[in-house]
Order: sequence, then C-alpha cells, then structure tokens
Amino acid sequence: MQALLSDTALIFGRYARQTLQSRFQMLFGVLMPLLYLLFFGPLLTGLPLAPGASSWQVLVPGLLLQLGLFGAAFAGFSIIIEKNLGVVERMRVTPVSRLALLLGRTLRDTALFLFQAVLLVLAAIAMGLRAPLAGVLIGFAFTALLTLSLSCLSYALALRVRTPQEFGPVVNAVTMPSMLLSGLMLPMALAPGWLDLLSHLMPLRYLVDAMRDAYLGRYATAGMLYGTLVATAFLTLALVVGTRVFRRAGA
Repeated sequence: MQALLSDTALIFGRYARQTLQSRFQMLFGVLMPLLYLLFFGPLLTGLPLAPGASSWQVLVPGLLLQLGLFGAAFAGFSIIIEKNLGVVERMRVTPVSRLALLLGRTLRDTALFLFQAVLLVLAAIAMGLRAPLAGVLIGFAFTALLTLSLSCLSYALALRVRTPQEFGPVVNAVTMPSMLLSGLMLPMALAPGWLDLLSHLMPLRYLVDAMRDAYLGRYATAGMLYGTLVATAFLTLALVVGTRVFRRAGA
C-alpha cells in the first residue's frame, strides 16, 4: 500500500507540474460552463423551475456536473498523444504500479476540475446564487466522484483505440445523450412523461438530482441517497475497468 501511495504521488506530481505550466489549460476548461452561467442563467431568473428553489440553485449544480462530464470524458486524448510519442512505452519498463499510473492521472484531473468548479461557484455567487456551505461542499464531492469515474473510463478507452479520430466520436456519442437526458440545464420534471422516464436510465440524472437537493439544504432525501449510491457504484466500476485495461495494456 505504501508503494502504491508513493507511486501515485509521483505520477500525480508529474502531471500536476505539466498542468501548472499551462495556465491556458487551467482556465479554458471552465469557459463553456461560465458562458452558460453568464448568458443562459439570466434567462431563467424568476422562472418556477423547482418548488422552493431559485434558478441559480437549479442551474449551477448542472453546470458543475457538465464541467466534470465533458472535461473528464475527453481526458483520454492526452494518453493517445503519449502513446504516439512513446511515453507510454517507456513507462512500461518502470517498476511503477499500473494502478498508480491510472490514479495519478485521474487525481490530477480531479484537482484541476475542482479548481475550475470553485471558480464557477464564485462567479455564480457574484451573480446571485445562494446556497448553504454544506450543500456547496457536497456538490464539489459529487463533481469529484464523477470526474474520477469518467477520467478512468476515458483513459481505458484511449488505450483501446489507435487515433484521436476513433476516440472523439465514441466520447461524443456518450456525453451528448448524457447531457440532454440527465437534466443538466433544466429539471427533467419539466419534460414530457416519456422523456422523464427515459432520463432515469442515465446515471448522471441521479447525481444532478442529488446536487440540487444539496444546494437547497435537503440532505436526507431519496434523491441524495440514490445519487450517492449511483456515484459510488459508478466509481467502483470505473476503477475496476480502468485498472484492468491499464494492466493488460502495460501502460
């Protein structure tokens, strides 16, 4: 276990230093959710999107998960580049744990997106968001769990494909339906019955509902329970799949 922690810290440090050297990467990832916040959020002000909730308490949790969804899902592009440059091949001959190679990368991604999430929440507060501190912190936790899960699966997929041209369409085919059917922008309770029913097949739907409950200060709800269970199960599955692929690929 000590060796795993040491190896993970080593890999995390390597990729964290790369990220810190690129301020563009750190700030650009939050641009799209921030644009939604600035240009879409004011359109919802005053609309009865959910009982007892302001429009910001509905929109901001969705934007945080959108940040994790699109950022983490496309994280695998970096390892495709490393494969083409021979970096992955050189790592194969090191004694570093294969699990650490995965965890170091995903923890770097999680730290980056949490930093961006904090910036997004601060901007939302300036625009009128009011939410309990505990709810905001719970929202960060759900964002971190989603980021860890999706980055694991993204790296696993990237090791299975040969080119970015193969990787991109697959990720888009997963992320776009997830965004549209999970109620990231608007609650699915506003949708027709058949669409609301279909959205329950999307794991992300349960995280969205749980985060919105948290932003309303409602912690002992069925939505919070289901969101926690789905997030935990999804992370477990992603770690198992990611570790297995990394070990087989010798990455």
